[in-house]
Amino acid sequence: MPSPFLANEAQRLAVLESYKILDTDCEQQFDRIARLASAALQCPISLVSFVDRDRQWFKAHLGITERQTHRDVSFCSHAILSEEVLVVPDATADARFAGNALVTDGPKIRFYAGAPLITPDGFRIGTLCVIDSNTRDLLPGQRALLSDLAALVMDALEFRHLKTAQALSVAA
Repeated sequence: MPSPFLANEAQRLAVLESYKILDTDCEQQFDRIARLASAALQCPISLVSFVDRDRQWFKAHLGITERQTHRDVSFCSHAILSEEVLVVPDATADARFAGNALVTDGPKIRFYAGAPLITPDGFRIGTLCVIDSNTRDLLPGQRALLSDLAALVMDALEFRHLKTAQALSVAA
């Protein structure tokens, strides 16, 4: 199933680009949040993912070595359609994902939960997500925890964005 796009996709992509986060090196503050999400929700895979035009790119990636996947197989591109946490208890039983290569082949995703990364002006540019090869669900408190951790990712991103802008103004 092709990746869905938001009605304001061009604006969303411009906002994502303004953060100058894509294709940057790993940074401890994002890795730390991914580790916390994985440990707190007992999932072997956790990602800080940014949904670009044709791909999802991972700023932090715990439990996998890939730094990106094509957007057409991205669970995160579905998660950014809403401000709520997207939970897929069993991807093999979900019509959106049952035929997805990430479900049928490696890493054999069964469970996915993604909280959108929402900018201060309301654009959903990516997710903090956790993934497991076993089926499961999240309790309401766990959904709230994932949302809170996603907000911490945005806090770190905003701080990084501010530092970059200040450095550019000093250099000018």
